[in-house]
Amino acid sequence: MDKKKILILGASGFIGNAIYKEVCSYFDTYGTYCSNKTFEANQQFFQYDMHEDDIFQVVEKVRPDVIVSALRGDFRAQIQAHQHLMEYILKHECKLYFISSANVFDAYSKFPSYETDKTLSESVYGRLKIKIENMMMRLPKEKTAILRIPMVFGNTSPRIREIKTNLDNKESIEVFPNLIINVTNDDRLTQQIHYLINRNKTGIFHLGSIDLIQHEEFIKEVIKKIGNYHPILKRVFTTNEDRYLAALPKYNMLPKNLRITYQEIINHHITVD
Repeated sequence: MDKKKILILGASGFIGNAIYKEVCSYFDTYGTYCSNKTFEANQQFFQYDMHEDDIFQVVEKVRPDVIVSALRGDFRAQIQAHQHLMEYILKHECKLYFISSANVFDAYSKFPSYETDKTLSESVYGRLKIKIENMMMRLPKEKTAILRIPMVFGNTSPRIREIKTNLDNKESIEVFPNLIINVTNDDRLTQQIHYLINRNKTGIFHLGSIDLIQHEEFIKEVIKKIGNYHPILKRVFTTNEDRYLAALPKYNMLPKNLRITYQEIINHHITVD
């Protein structure tokens, strides 16, 4: 049987590249990059600039069974690219897995959000994700999966790299004391996405830890794991009350071995660059 053909849009970014590395040994996997020249020599990668290129050209070349969209960058260009993707997917045997965000719920701060909850966002970023999610809702259900993810940590993640840099330079690290979140890391996230693609799963999935922690507590614990530092924490209070930014899984639960707790993510940070 032929290997399933996967195209990862934004495969040069942190999350897109982590997905590429996770699935490329199992599927016939292709990716796009915009300006990062290190991908030029890789025959599996295509240059794609959202501002100048039409996504049709890439998908026509690859003819993928599954498209994973981890695109970042200009919001207007993202929307146009996804509109073209929807047209392609309607006409071809192809599924779209879209990396969305817990921010689609950032207007609801009183409680955590689950897969079937209505989306509403106060942030420009959250509204972009909602717009693309809503486009996907018009496609046949068996052709789409919306993957909502919380803050992503991991030893090579931009968030952890920034914390390490600030610690080394004795600069302050922003924490949100009243913010209650769930979290994930690149390792577990990519395993979950691999599983969903492998099993042809569609629908809405919340791919974060199954439990919650305050942002400040989480960052403090991570710093403790990184090393013996005396961090300068800059506490940012956006409200006096507890505020949730958490997309919890409830209806579309993954197998036990693929679930993760925030403690497991903290324990993961034991390497020091």
